[in-house]
Amino acid sequence: HIHLTKEDLIGSYEWKGNLDLLNIIMIGLAKELPEHDETYELASSVGSIMSRELTVDEKLDIIGNEYDIPLEENFRKDMSTMCNLSQGVKEEGIAIGRREGLEEGRREGYAEGEAGLIMTMYKNGLLPEQIASATDKTVEEIKTIIQGKGIFDEI
Repeated sequence: HIHLTKEDLIGSYEWKGNLDLLNIIMIGLAKELPEHDETYELASSVGSIMSRELTVDEKLDIIGNEYDIPLEENFRKDMSTMCNLSQGVKEEGIAIGRREGLEEGRREGYAEGEAGLIMTMYKNGLLPEQIASATDKTVEEIKTIIQGKGIFDEI
């Protein structure tokens, strides 16, 4: 027989729910680690483990020295795996950002090149209607590009 029991870790709260149902606990983590305080030991230890600022060795040192948790070899390996996993997620995020940035840069570069071509055509005497026909853009799009480049206010 397995059942859940009430155990107040920080303060007390009269739980009105069914204790035999699984509940989720959310812990907010601070950007900076607070001084060790037994009242908030759970939140503090989770904050240490999840910190992006600390290396694996620093985390293990805090866990071993401040929380007196024995650091067996399998625990060290698990901690290293967990920390490397977050590094992998970070690297994947950076790679996605780079790809998206390159795509956006290409689109912007193409648009700037196209606007430059339209301006050259206009400066060489072509009318907006002629430029629109040559570039598969509407006359309004051509006028907007020309006005945006400050050639004239009224076309």
